[in-house]
Amino acid sequence: MNLHQLRFVQEAVRRGLNLTETARALHTSQPGISKAILELEEELGVDIFARHGKRLKRVTEPGQQVLRAVEIIMREVANLRRIGDEYSLQDSGTLSIATTHTQARYVLPAAVAQLRRRYPKVNITLHQGAPEQAVRMLLDDVADIALATEALADDEALVALPCYEWQHVVVVPAAHPLAAVERPSLEQLAAEPLVSYQRGFAGRRRLDAAFAQRGLVPRIVLEAIDSDVVKTYVRVGLGVGIVAEMAMRDDTGGDLVARPAGHLFGSNVTRVAFKRGAYLRHYVYAFAELLSERLPRALIERAMAGGGVHYDL
Repeated sequence: MNLHQLRFVQEAVRRGLNLTETARALHTSQPGISKAILELEEELGVDIFARHGKRLKRVTEPGQQVLRAVEIIMREVANLRRIGDEYSLQDSGTLSIATTHTQARYVLPAAVAQLRRRYPKVNITLHQGAPEQAVRMLLDDVADIALATEALADDEALVALPCYEWQHVVVVPAAHPLAAVERPSLEQLAAEPLVSYQRGFAGRRRLDAAFAQRGLVPRIVLEAIDSDVVKTYVRVGLGVGIVAEMAMRDDTGGDLVARPAGHLFGSNVTRVAFKRGAYLRHYVYAFAELLSERLPRALIERAMAGGGVHYDL
């Protein structure tokens, strides 16, 4: 038994039992993967996969138990590497962050700049994508930490802690009639063409739920994952924008007017997440503290140890 065999099994499951995709992802040959998995099954005395000819069809019942053990082993191997880096590289390394565009553009810059000043030998890698992609990057050990509003709290393999609370705002050009309305209503918004986020981004489900609860059908003429894109199309007159409030911090006094929408859509909570059981280097804890004073190292350590940490924002 060796780590290559365990990695092959793990990756085969991640790739939907497609050994061609598995070989491509691991930069090796499909026959080599098939042989290694067969040798592991022979050594264990159980079939991890049920087959149809040479194709893997499903994970067997004993295979499910094997996979759980493989996940633990591979996680601890990754932790060993991080521990080695921690003490051999001292205050150097790479902090890998998985997040959405809105967080990367409007929330992270100050914390990233402070971390670089404190740890000048630490490089930063930003992976921008959908919240579900951030979850996958944590699970695959591509990222050390993730920051998003959706998805992070839905996966039991992650430890997700609330970081900060925010609300949506309605955004219109200064000459738009709604610019003179301090607290727009849902009825007023439903009468306008709207420009906002795609489903799964930046609290979009709260928007949909609020309109549905009132029996209103909003006319959303453009959806985007990027707050700056939403504002761009508001500027050219495509419609009324609904964006996260932090996306308007740089636009105060400009050509766009923002009106609060918390009374319509409620509040959203952005969370910081880590892979459960992962070893976190000291600058990962430092970065979390820079993101929010509510995330001291001691609290994160208790949560990672299964301490049932809960607190309100």
